[in-house]
Amino acid sequence: FGSGSKVIHDVVGQFGILEGNGGDLRVGLPWQAVHDGTKLQHEPLRLTVIIEASRERVADILSRHSGVRDLVTHNWLRLVVEEAGERYRWTPTAGWQLL
Repeated sequence: FGSGSKVIHDVVGQFGILEGNGGDLRVGLPWQAVHDGTKLQHEPLRLTVIIEASRERVADILSRHSGVRDLVTHNWLRLVVEEAGERYRWTPTAGWQLL
């Protein structure tokens, strides 16, 4: 699929990567990681992180830690908070949603 070395990738949107600080846009990385050219090798999944804390506290942490916030905002992981026996998932478009 032509994505090359994964060591120096810079993600562009949610559709491709650049190597280093320039070069051609390469869009094959997501499929290269899960597909062998004829069939899926495994079902593509994102890491789900479940935190037992208040939504307010988690939002405060996300506001102060851009690296963690970026992982959630750019859908590299799914964030679920368990608060008072209920679970909420945070998405960048809808905020906290009761599961």
